[in-house]
Amino acid sequence: MTGLSLMSSLVYSQTLLIVGDSLSAGYQMAAEQSWPALLPERLAKQGKPYQVVNASISGDTSGNGLARLPELLKLHQPDYVFITLGANDGLRGFAPHILRNNLTKMITLVKQAGGQAMIMQVQAPPNYGKRYSQAFAQVFTEVSEAQSVPLLPFFLEPIILQPDYMMPDGLHPTAAAQPHIANFVSEQLISHL
Repeated sequence: MTGLSLMSSLVYSQTLLIVGDSLSAGYQMAAEQSWPALLPERLAKQGKPYQVVNASISGDTSGNGLARLPELLKLHQPDYVFITLGANDGLRGFAPHILRNNLTKMITLVKQAGGQAMIMQVQAPPNYGKRYSQAFAQVFTEVSEAQSVPLLPFFLEPIILQPDYMMPDGLHPTAAAQPHIANFVSEQLISHL
């Protein structure tokens, strides 16, 4: 099996690294069910055969992602890095400037390593109030514009109101939602790869 996975990885000419939290890590499901595991097939169908490395860890904040990124860049040498962090920053009520600084530093590291970064818009939960939610959401637009990197829509938006696609906690997508997320993400990514 090791030889087979080695051979299959050699077919890909470029690598896409996903750095995220439980929303990308396949929370409470087998890793092969998660949307990042389904993404290579979706991209290949669109003529973009990428090796996808999912470096997402449940519970990670943007600060955790920043701390892990240098080693990930060294290890995988990705052509593209899709940053899907921020949900845990919002859940914990971190000040928006902390998120902004961490995302900016991550993008800088990706560029210094010769890769191209993309970020995903993340929405904060409404429990901290409208002002916080707006300031939090604005961080992603500001960072995208300041760093000239693509800002992709939040992949939960198309499914969050569909009960079959969300776990009882109202935060995490189910295994049934993963193919839909993979389709949505591949459609968003394709023009930037």
